[in-house]
Amino acid sequence: MARSSASSIRRYVPLLDWGRTYDRNALADDLVAAVVVTIMLIPQSLAYALLAGLPAQMGIYASIAPIILYAVFGTSRALAVGPVAVVSLMTAAAVGQIAEPGTDQYIAAALTLAFLSGGFLLLLGVFRLGFLANFLSHPVIAGFITASGIIIAASQIKHVLGIEASGHNLFELLVSIAQSLSQVNVFTAAIGLTVTAFLFWVRRGLKPLLMRIGFGPRMSDVIAKAGPVAAVVLSTLAVWAFGLADRGVATVGGVPQSLPPLTLPSFSPQLWGELTAAAVLISVIGFVESVSVAQTLAAKRRQRIDPDQELIGLGAANIGAAFSGGYPVTGGFARSVVNFDAGARTPAAGAYTAVGLAIAALFLTPLIFFLPKATLGATIIVAVLSLVDFSILPKAWKYSKADFAAVCTTVLITLGLGVELGVTAGVLISILIHLYRTSRPHTAIVGRVPGTEHYRNVLRHDVITDRRILTLRVDESLYFANARYLEDRIYDEATQRPDLEHVVLMCPAVNEIDMSALESLEAINERLNDTGVTFNLSEIKGPVMDRLERSHFLEQLTGRVFLSQHQAMRALAGDASDDSAADMIVLPAKNPQGK
Repeated sequence: MARSSASSIRRYVPLLDWGRTYDRNALADDLVAAVVVTIMLIPQSLAYALLAGLPAQMGIYASIAPIILYAVFGTSRALAVGPVAVVSLMTAAAVGQIAEPGTDQYIAAALTLAFLSGGFLLLLGVFRLGFLANFLSHPVIAGFITASGIIIAASQIKHVLGIEASGHNLFELLVSIAQSLSQVNVFTAAIGLTVTAFLFWVRRGLKPLLMRIGFGPRMSDVIAKAGPVAAVVLSTLAVWAFGLADRGVATVGGVPQSLPPLTLPSFSPQLWGELTAAAVLISVIGFVESVSVAQTLAAKRRQRIDPDQELIGLGAANIGAAFSGGYPVTGGFARSVVNFDAGARTPAAGAYTAVGLAIAALFLTPLIFFLPKATLGATIIVAVLSLVDFSILPKAWKYSKADFAAVCTTVLITLGLGVELGVTAGVLISILIHLYRTSRPHTAIVGRVPGTEHYRNVLRHDVITDRRILTLRVDESLYFANARYLEDRIYDEATQRPDLEHVVLMCPAVNEIDMSALESLEAINERLNDTGVTFNLSEIKGPVMDRLERSHFLEQLTGRVFLSQHQAMRALAGDASDDSAADMIVLPAKNPQGK
């Protein structure tokens, strides 16, 4: 009993599991990774808070308590939790409809959004409902992230150029930017464009240059990852030294020199009602992105993650953000890869990163008073453009026209109508595609491959059939959306066969038969019986058979249920085994491939 209780606790608190084997080697690797990620996170956190329309320090606050909580409750050894570009944009879109950026109401709404998102994730985790995220297909996610990356990059042009611009979608942003081009601040544009070019070069060219000079691969990588910090330091010094703040260059300004404060989300029912839909969308998108990254990194080290426990870890992180001055967070792709490449062995690397950020919040914030917003805008642009991937379009077109349509629709709606409608459309499209595909399941008339007991599609293989027997294989579970389709297919085939005596429904791929499908099977049985044709089933799986036995269907079945299709053919054909028997027909394949 005690052992079972301890195992249950370790399941919900993975720290108790990996912490038992923590040693000096892991400590050393985690500390190195923490230093690298901390250097990367300082400018990123500030930039993403700016993207969310929040004070810069909230980006750092959102990267301290949430990381520690995820280290306790999360299962990924390399996932780095904190603010990310897409969630920051969705936060701005949701909260911007309720209050003006910079106001106390705006901040309170952001805290509440984190609390609601965390609560929703926790509920999903406790009730083990992580599978619900599977309804958002990967192509749709890729399309949404690509479109969001474009919108995010466009939204930061105003900071890079020092102009006023606004908009909730790409069209509004571009029109607003075009109308404000005459107001470009030369000094701001010089900083913003220079930093953007520098960061692009750092991302692609600095590491190879350092390795040619003689630095080792790991040191070269660390220095290259510190590129944004160099941009922050140099641009801040330039603004301070030349007094550019007095010449119209917007800066971060005063940032509180303190640890994350204790904050409280709002418990207003009205505000909750306004934010709930956005919280659900942010939770789903954040979870899908986070789990995708975590599973990819875990596979490289032959580790595993528990998606349901990940929900609990991310939920705890978001609730922690709500009570420590942050806003919604999730696992970030870029920082997680950096954390992995830097050698992080356990989630403790995240906790050490939080300590580093806490030190920065206490002692370094006065140094960023003159940090130009153009630098943060450039940091965001360079970071999010790596998320833009149009290669998904030709891949989807080549593989599946339905997925291509889903990707295009998601991209166009996100770009044209905004992120919330884009992700909502993505969820609905994913579900509709699933319903469409399963509502018209692949069905095949099958026959026996000569000399074997295997039954294959008559259109793809040379097979032997019997005029008196129609065997239809259905390659999908049967439920309300496809039950009528199956009825129509069987009726159509039956009316074309005057010598038909038996119909066999071959069900090796049927994992479920719901009530609607059961009623359809009863209708098929009754209608075939009226024409003197028996209705039979073969290769029914155990759990499906258990369900059927709890109904009256098997008692009314005019035929039989056979363990295998070969058994069915032998029994219904009068135990004929001669491939040249009178009623046997050899059908040549029309499309010789597959099953």
